[in-house]
Amino acid sequence: MSDRRDVPTVLDELAKASKKRAEDLKSSVDVERLRELAARFQKRDFTAALKAPGLSVISEIKRASPSVGFIREANPKEQAEIYADEGAACLSVLTEPERFKGSLEDLDAARNAVGIPVIRKDFTADEVQIIEAATRADAVLLIVALFDAPTLARYIELAGEVGMTALVEVHDEREAEVALRAGAEVVGVNNRDLRDFTVDLATFERLSPLLAGKLRIAESGITSVEDARRMREAGADAVLVGEAAMRQAGLVAGISALL
Repeated sequence: MSDRRDVPTVLDELAKASKKRAEDLKSSVDVERLRELAARFQKRDFTAALKAPGLSVISEIKRASPSVGFIREANPKEQAEIYADEGAACLSVLTEPERFKGSLEDLDAARNAVGIPVIRKDFTADEVQIIEAATRADAVLLIVALFDAPTLARYIELAGEVGMTALVEVHDEREAEVALRAGAEVVGVNNRDLRDFTVDLATFERLSPLLAGKLRIAESGITSVEDARRMREAGADAVLVGEAAMRQAGLVAGISALL
């Protein structure tokens, strides 16, 4: 965990619960056997999918969140197919079980339904969860606020060793600097302040120049094609759309059509 005093309570709680799940996992599986399964699992190229011409969309299967509560029920297979048909370049699937109502079963159902890359989105807290993700996903989320710099660097390297893309998430200048020093190549800027859940698209606009040369993803707060265009103009290679995509039919198609 980071020693930042302003790490939000909800993030602390999510990370604590994730660490407990990691300990449970380590006590119930042979980690070396899990690593063997991860090495054999055929990955799809998450990074290459986001480098396609135009603004790429990572559309998210998300039933709930701490900021808004319940969004809506969703069949992960059907939702994945809808997103793929609308032109999503990649999928994001929440697997956090308590506050986001997700599961690994959701991840499996979504990935088995489509041919595009899928990221496991969770509050990764331990290397065993990276290895676990690599047995069923193509990318993994690493949130800079949850790690010190050496741990982040080690986890980015581990993700690569097991064939996955690490999407490294930042939300301020200090975290952007840490991500770059740790070797991040795919960086997501979260426009949501995890301390109070306020959203400001200017966060990406402010941090984007610091991340020039990296694959830049704008996360949170994209609720319209106009928002997506704004992020593209600020340098985004892709946008991650969650709650709005779950609520608005056709939003992913509209964003995917941007050149």
